[in-house]
Amino acid sequence: MISMKSLMATSLVLLVSLVCPIALARGRSSEDPVSAKTKPISIAVEFTTHSACAHIARKKGWYKEEGLTIARYEYYITGMALAVALAQGDIDAAYICLIPAITAKANANVPIKIVAGIHKYGYGFVVNPHRVRTIGDLKKEGIRIGCTREGSPVDALLHKMIEKHRLDKKEILKKVRRMNPPELLLALKMGQLDAAFISEQFPTMAEELGFKVFLTAEDLWLNMQGSVLVVREELINEYPDIVEKLVKVTERATQFINGHPEEAAEIVAGELQVAGKKIFPVKAIDAASKIVITPLSIFKSLTVRLVNTTAINPIEIQKTIEVCVELEYIKDSFRAEDFVNRWID
Repeated sequence: MISMKSLMATSLVLLVSLVCPIALARGRSSEDPVSAKTKPISIAVEFTTHSACAHIARKKGWYKEEGLTIARYEYYITGMALAVALAQGDIDAAYICLIPAITAKANANVPIKIVAGIHKYGYGFVVNPHRVRTIGDLKKEGIRIGCTREGSPVDALLHKMIEKHRLDKKEILKKVRRMNPPELLLALKMGQLDAAFISEQFPTMAEELGFKVFLTAEDLWLNMQGSVLVVREELINEYPDIVEKLVKVTERATQFINGHPEEAAEIVAGELQVAGKKIFPVKAIDAASKIVITPLSIFKSLTVRLVNTTAINPIEIQKTIEVCVELEYIKDSFRAEDFVNRWID
């Protein structure tokens, strides 16, 4: 016959065996790399200096240092191409221009949230100084203007320029030729375009070829949020430690850019030069692989044309959402506060 004391002792052992693993799991520090390693993640970036912090973090081994396992690290020719990939559901985190992130959420219902900023500004309007000397010259017959497609940040800036300088929208848009950034740079170089709106690092690279940066994003849109770090909501809900470490690494790399711009430029130039041969979509490789990316142009891009900061302001995000509605990139507005999940004060 089993005594009451034996029964109680057995029950206590069973209780401890059940409770201890739970307590240990709950007590695990977010700094413990084991919890982060339980889910390898896929990261996507743009083929620009906009994603400089990610390029640096990867090269320096800071993701690994934080215990993050990167299953895939992919380059996309534009933020719009990256947005399409986000909609397919196999990317966990992306360093992406804000406007494509907004359209991915609004139009494709991609469950993502902004967890950090990356930079402000980072776009420019480049002209052939022999063909375009004043804003009025854009009205001349035969002037050809390049831009990435509708729904991109530079397309939004094109409309800002038209509005600010009271240009005829219909006439200017007739002159626009749609291409990806490397194609725009090559078209300028070959004399096929007289002006182009492009994302950095391409305006700065165009300067090296004798073109002039006629307008910057700052000239047209004060406090413009350039790019952001977005993650899937699943990552926030189920693996918050991974998100915390992604943000931590992004902040560290951003501080490195601002504190060591020369070394940062060397790293980013090297990463982008190699990336040009393996970007998505594959059809963009031809143009991207033909350009030469120098540390000098990357240095100027990072230090003059971008304001590198992880700070994020929901008010500015809301303004950008309203611009997307106005330009019909998205149908309905939504609350920026519901789109931003702050990890940095």
